[in-house]
Amino acid sequence: MTPAPPAAPLVVVCGLDHANVTEEQDVFGKAGVQLQIVVARTEAEYLERCARADGLLIQYGDLSRRVFEGLPRVRVVVRYGVGVDGIDVAAATDHGVPVVNVPDYGTDEVANHAVALLLALARKITRLDRQTRSGGWDVFRIGPVTRLAGQTVGIVGCGRIGSAVARKLGGFDVRLLGCDPYVDTFPPGVQPVAFERLLAESDYVTIHCPLTDETRHAFDAESLAWMRPTAVLINTARGGIVDTGALVEALQQGVLAGAGLDVLEEEPVDPASPLLRMEQVILTPHAAWYSEEGRSDLKRRAAEEAVRVLRGERPRHCVNPEVLGRPRRPPAAGG
Repeated sequence: MTPAPPAAPLVVVCGLDHANVTEEQDVFGKAGVQLQIVVARTEAEYLERCARADGLLIQYGDLSRRVFEGLPRVRVVVRYGVGVDGIDVAAATDHGVPVVNVPDYGTDEVANHAVALLLALARKITRLDRQTRSGGWDVFRIGPVTRLAGQTVGIVGCGRIGSAVARKLGGFDVRLLGCDPYVDTFPPGVQPVAFERLLAESDYVTIHCPLTDETRHAFDAESLAWMRPTAVLINTARGGIVDTGALVEALQQGVLAGAGLDVLEEEPVDPASPLLRMEQVILTPHAAWYSEEGRSDLKRRAAEEAVRVLRGERPRHCVNPEVLGRPRRPPAAGG
């Protein structure tokens, strides 16, 4: 009897909030990979709905050690995006599962969004818009507005996005400071300084570092107090880098002049959040990454990475490369 051909590998897309999976279907169809879409964010949902998966494409969720133990078929996890803070990478590594991301998508979009927030806060655009729509016509009601040229912008995290921000701000005649312990060469025009000095000397601080144990709540009550009372904080990176409670208190007490936030610790924003009632704050719904071109590029590249690993090829971006070439570890007895 002729043996049956091996079943095509199955990749499960977990809880994607995009309108369709056209790009993924195209990539997987050409590669002979099956595609299934489920909604899975919690540990229990992953264990219940992804049992047959050879690979996971995730946007949100909690991939804990128990998930990796309970899904012995999974050979790769691909994150739609850059941050992998929702994934227990140590557990994935212990089980021989590559965790793959797409760190170089949306760089231009996020950098543009950060600069847009900075300029909108510098020129108080949203306040002027609200005043005009309500029948006002008095520029001095939103004063003071200070000239941007000659002021100092501090960039926390000088990787791809931070470097793009520095490049875009180069034409605004601002002084640029940078802080990043993992960068050897800083972008042209950026003066490397210690974190405390950057906060103390900057008129605008823009965050572009990943969320890690080291950076979680890096902006807490103590560090926010190092900033000038006229300074503005911009975050398009990860919400958990900023202690929301400390930021609210700093804004309420005038320790800080304003904030532009595309990301929050809890998303979506709580309707009761004081941030929603603060005129000196601009909030956007985790939108910095978005453009139609960027979204399509992200989806296709995430799918291509899953295919590479399932074929036994090396992915382009693996956050735990030590597992590559290592067989998937079976679950513990009784697990």
